Amino acid sequence: MERKKKNKLVKASAVTKSTLRTVSPLQTYVLHLICGLGLASAFWVAHNVYSVNLIGNPAQTLRLIWVIEAPIVILLYSVFRQNPSQCSYVKAVARGFLALPFGAIANALGAIVLGAPIGIKYFPGTLNWSLLMSALTFVPAASVFGSSWTEWHRIFAQTKPIDNIDYMICLPAHGAVIGSWFGAWPMPLDWERPWQEWPVSVTYGSIAGYLVGMVASFGILLFHGVRQRVKGD
Repeated sequence: MERKKKNKLVKASAVTKSTLRTVSPLQTYVLHLICGLGLASAFWVAHNVYSVNLIGNPAQTLRLIWVIEAPIVILLYSVFRQNPSQCSYVKAVARGFLALPFGAIANALGAIVLGAPIGIKYFPGTLNWSLLMSALTFVPAASVFGSSWTEWHRIFAQTKPIDNIDYMICLPAHGAVIGSWFGAWPMPLDWERPWQEWPVSVTYGSIAGYLVGMVASFGILLFHGVRQRVKGD
């Protein structure tokens, strides 16, 4: 009986190790850099090509941002999919695109529950903001983990990243959500500034939080890499 239990534990650990893909700090840096450049290029295209901006044309600008950013996120994170021997790259990309609208619904409902304005006037802004938030939060997890409830619960509910890929997903996603929350603070104030309108300040907050989360994840992975080298020496 003891031998059987040991064999099962060995097999389970072997399966777990085979399903995880290690990510180096350099890979993390390149991935986050490309995602950040995607956001920057989206703002550039909106301003220089379509002559729109987030304050004057929030819905149109947000649509351009998520249309450019979402494919970049999906294509990059799908490279680090779980169980690559059983899940092809195409399948990971497909589930990333499928997660985009579902994540948007979740983000929209969460925003409305927390006080986002409701009405036809605000619908385009809410829709495109929710799709952008989905690209920053839900889509990376869907591309990597698929429908694994255990991984989703560990990353988003428990906030317990284990390996490098977890940090790449967890910290930017939480940063975007926390940034959105902070970005909503100026909305009820009577400053009468155009950037206080929904969803302008919230978008600035979510993007800022997302960028901070990317920097934090890279820093943590770099620290872990240096510490492992020191232990090895």
